[in-house]
Amino acid sequence: MAINHNIGLNVAPKDINFKFKTNISLKLFLLTLYNNYKAISMKGKITFTIIKPGAFQQEFAGPILNMIHDAGFHIAAMKITRLTKRQAELFYSIHKEKPFFEGLINFMTSGPIVVAVLEKENAVEDYRKLIGSTDPSKAEEGTIRKLFAESVQKNAVHGSDSDENAMVECDFFFSKSERFYKGEDCCS
Repeated sequence: MAINHNIGLNVAPKDINFKFKTNISLKLFLLTLYNNYKAISMKGKITFTIIKPGAFQQEFAGPILNMIHDAGFHIAAMKITRLTKRQAELFYSIHKEKPFFEGLINFMTSGPIVVAVLEKENAVEDYRKLIGSTDPSKAEEGTIRKLFAESVQKNAVHGSDSDENAMVECDFFFSKSERFYKGEDCCS
């Protein structure tokens, strides 16, 4: 059995018996394989953020994005959107049984948000330090939440809490073709 250590496949050549009717099928297969490999290789290097409705409405998106940039993050994907109630319920389903769930959903659907995939070595941990404590009164000076949050619920930004959640959250909002990682040739 041949093991390709570069991409983690454990497949014997005799087991590979693909029959493609067109070059398009082969191209789609290879693109899917590449995208899956790319996702695995980005683990630990990406995180996800939301600039929440309150911060967006108060025109804090620009200063928050400046802080993110100044902290050495590369913005691999970004867009302004507005969550539907169903999208918010799905995204925050981990909190479904918590007493604040309904208020969270109402707030997160109250206006536009900015969602972004951020790239940097040690991205999740570094971004968690940059945003500060969920409670802005307990956040360290100079953090995003200390500067821009109103309260625990209206805490300006969301940030992934683990590498695994970062991958899931990025996938929730962005297809692989909407992400442009540093060093990739996005113009060819």
